[in-house]
Amino acid sequence: MLTKISAVAVGCMLCAYTALAETYSLDLAADTLATENSIEQTIDIKLELIADSINFVDLEDELEQSPMFAFVPATVTGRLAYLQKAVPLTYNAQVQSYIDAYSTERYKRHLEQMMGLSQYYFPIYERIFSEAGVPEEIKYLSIIESALNPHAVSRVGATGLWQFMFATARMYDLTIDSYVDERKDPIAASRAAASYLTDAYNEFGDWLLAIASYNCGKGNVLRAIQRSGLANPDYWAISRFLPRETRNYVPAFIAITYVMGYAEEHGITPAATAIPQQTEMVWVQKHVPLSGVAKALDVEEEIIKSLNPAYKRGVVNGTFDMPKRLILPEAPAKAYPALYAVLNTPNKMQAFYASETKAQQGSEAAVVTHRVRKGETLGKIANRYQVSVQDLKVWNGLKKNTIVPGQRLRVAASSGQAVKPTKPAAQSTSASYVTYRVKKGDTLSGIAQRHRQASVSTIKSDNGLRSNQIKPGMTLKIKVK
Repeated sequence: MLTKISAVAVGCMLCAYTALAETYSLDLAADTLATENSIEQTIDIKLELIADSINFVDLEDELEQSPMFAFVPATVTGRLAYLQKAVPLTYNAQVQSYIDAYSTERYKRHLEQMMGLSQYYFPIYERIFSEAGVPEEIKYLSIIESALNPHAVSRVGATGLWQFMFATARMYDLTIDSYVDERKDPIAASRAAASYLTDAYNEFGDWLLAIASYNCGKGNVLRAIQRSGLANPDYWAISRFLPRETRNYVPAFIAITYVMGYAEEHGITPAATAIPQQTEMVWVQKHVPLSGVAKALDVEEEIIKSLNPAYKRGVVNGTFDMPKRLILPEAPAKAYPALYAVLNTPNKMQAFYASETKAQQGSEAAVVTHRVRKGETLGKIANRYQVSVQDLKVWNGLKKNTIVPGQRLRVAASSGQAVKPTKPAAQSTSASYVTYRVKKGDTLSGIAQRHRQASVSTIKSDNGLRSNQIKPGMTLKIKVK
């Protein structure tokens, strides 16, 4: 982290902050300026967040050489006001510190890469956000989350452009199996992000609070609101009660929105990328290798993979009942016959893929919850339900093979198979239900919205609930068919 600045330097910066605040009547956060340590912590946290969340280069040298106010605050305030639409783009010292960091020469190179990539990804976000009623400017949040890298994986396992954890991804209907991880799919993941943000906004009534919850979870935001004692607070009223990372996550979002919105003024121009800007979409009803598609179009296989990052095995596992989306670079008419042949002619692995997919589809019809007993291993449980250990790990978000007695595992057993789940999970063996474990901040209406065939009344009826009150840790069975 950045070497601690001297007390004299801190005092000079405090004077600069104070003078600028008086000159431009800025409402600078009192807790940011209260002590010397607060400024040091702001700088340290800023660098930590950038290193952890965006994985960009170390900015220490540039930040030490960059003035704390590289731009006139009145100008920045006015520009933010001009950019502001639905999301409040508040200006304060925290936001300015991120603007300073993003304005360093070394960081500009990365923002140029982001601008190049955004020419492909942002139109996807904008279309989906417009349909969902999510403010367009939230598209910049994906830069903070993943640096527009669909293969980004955080240290805690959050994956994709919008950095979904396994459980949250499944909650928002993203498919994760041995063939595909839709957290990496720009279209599917953006729809899930839009749904989450809409749910959060409906719950909190403030887009910055919705953005904060995207970082730390709705439960942490609810607890911060409770600690504040306020009825309908905005983000800044409760920010001091939020986790440290989240207190910097929102200012970072506002700063990146500013810098990207005024990229030309900052000397930032889009860098060239290998992702084609003109694309086409087809729906595939067979198992088609991406290598065959690339050969038919006479392009590098990596280009096809970059447009379809969700397919783990380099195979589009489409079926007649469940066709899969395939994004292609715009192709000349002369390539159509070869492409048609690849998309419609079964390959030598078709039978294997089809049988495996059929088993997976059947497994979705009988989802059970298995409670681990003493002495059981993932291998034993996999053999019992005739599934693979890898499937168990994917379904339950496990990175290792270690399990403990009492742990509950989600198992999707084949529909024609006689399963023997433990008694507590017997209710969920019906092909029409899945189990859901209630988390902090959950409501019946929110759970119902995430499961298309469910409603508050059916959830209450199916689980014998007399009221709408639910508690974290409760296991509910949810109707899905």
